[in-house]
Amino acid sequence: MEYRNFGKAGVKVSPLCIGTAFRGSRNDEALCVRTIHRALDMGCNFVDCANVYGTETIVAKALRGRRDDVVLTSKVHSAIGPGPNDHSSSRYHIMREVERSLRRLETDHIDLYLLHNFDEATLIDETLRAMDDLVHQGKIRYFGASNFQPWRIVEALWTSDRLGINALIGIQPQYNLLNRTDVEPELMPLCRQFGLGMMSYSPLAIGLLTGRFRRGQPPPPDTPWSGASRHYNFGVAMTEQADRIVQALITLGQRRDKTPAQVAIAWILDHPEVTSVMLGPDLPEHVDDAMGALDWKLTREERDELDIVSKVEPGRRYA
Repeated sequence: MEYRNFGKAGVKVSPLCIGTAFRGSRNDEALCVRTIHRALDMGCNFVDCANVYGTETIVAKALRGRRDDVVLTSKVHSAIGPGPNDHSSSRYHIMREVERSLRRLETDHIDLYLLHNFDEATLIDETLRAMDDLVHQGKIRYFGASNFQPWRIVEALWTSDRLGINALIGIQPQYNLLNRTDVEPELMPLCRQFGLGMMSYSPLAIGLLTGRFRRGQPPPPDTPWSGASRHYNFGVAMTEQADRIVQALITLGQRRDKTPAQVAIAWILDHPEVTSVMLGPDLPEHVDDAMGALDWKLTREERDELDIVSKVEPGRRYA
């Protein structure tokens, strides 16, 4: 396993991070624990969760006896209840939620604490001072930002510099072959310029890039795309171009004896700005498949092939 510095920070993380939203298996706690253990046993040292996922207690069980060897993240900001202070990036909400997360995670610190989204109702100064205080208190080691627009990240870096306080060390955007335009034009140069780590999420676009989904065919049952949720409209998501991308992954994978998912993840890791790809496995077998993306690299021609087929349409969000 190759371990990488998270941006210019000294902490080293594995190129695959295990996300623990467990969309399809969260009701089977033992299965979730086995999935995390499979990743740890295969060398992954990076585990991501969030207060809003409802899985922090599961993560705690999985990490018992192994906590000191894991770089653990959690997140704050999203709504966790109906009350007026049950969501935000205010000092009140951050200080309350970090204590709750620490209790659920059965730990005395979170290694990387992420702002789950930008809060337009709270001054960035207040948010960053709260995060800086948590670093000084030893309750978090580092902090970062998820789903921030590029200019918001720059604003946060500038504000921390102006205040003389700790700054965010990394970002967590969605990035995959179906969603390039949110990341490549500005976020990647920004990471290079300021030495930020990037842990990208949704590498397989909620399964669309696994090869199991094809345009003109019904989505497999028991997946988010087979339901009636307005967030997962398969007919809208599986465009002609998306289907061409899936076919390219299948074809390239057959040439290299790799699965479409392994090819899709290898393409993301081929970008030096990406420190770690965050997976969303529901089964240990999903971890096994993803790990197959690490023992090989795309050729220049293969990278160009995927770049070209995925270049035309603006990106969509699939999470």
